[in-house]
Amino acid sequence: MINLKYFIKGIVCSKKFDSPAIALGASFIAIGALLKNLGFNIQESIFSTLLTYALPGSLVMAESMLIGASLINIFLAVWLVNSRLFPMTVSIMPLLKHDSQPRWKYYISCHFVAVSSWLILKSNYEEIERKYRIDFWIGIGTATWLIAIFSTVLGFYAADFLSKDMIIGLAIVNPIYFMCAMIGVMKTIQLSSAIILGAFLGPIFYFFSPEWSVLLGGLVAGSIAYFIGEVYGS
Repeated sequence: MINLKYFIKGIVCSKKFDSPAIALGASFIAIGALLKNLGFNIQESIFSTLLTYALPGSLVMAESMLIGASLINIFLAVWLVNSRLFPMTVSIMPLLKHDSQPRWKYYISCHFVAVSSWLILKSNYEEIERKYRIDFWIGIGTATWLIAIFSTVLGFYAADFLSKDMIIGLAIVNPIYFMCAMIGVMKTIQLSSAIILGAFLGPIFYFFSPEWSVLLGGLVAGSIAYFIGEVYGS
């Protein structure tokens, strides 16, 4: 069973003033409004966030539908954009695993992997006894997931009162928060190099290939930062 004490701790931790869940909620208000403008009904909008959860996946799905992409192309596009969550999963699993915990908890908690929940866990996991970290993580994931769903509903019904510029502004709150969070963790030469080079190379690659600029910028910047760290130490 899930330990209720640590599950609630995870939920409460997600609602702190400096929590990325706030930025997540703002961006999903934009998603809710966008889905309504695309012709989704409220049930379809809720179901979309319920299953997709992560913001970029929802945006890709909405944009793909807007241009008339086929169902298989939408599926592949969302699957590819959400593959970015794999490195996060790899980085947090060693922090969560404990021999006393059943496997079903890890399978369920996979759905909660997102940048918002990942940041909350990374900022607070040391305060939690290893045995109960998976319960703490499930609490974090449940809270951010419900915030995303609630914000989608709010955005759907507020769509008529939101201008295009307001929707765009709400949509970029989350990425801006993540950018600030990355600046805050620039404590090693590897992290600093990766972030600075990524910010520099991404726009350069955009002039050559707008579709692949983010991926190429991140790949090249991350690779260079890795070798810098190997040579000069982390």
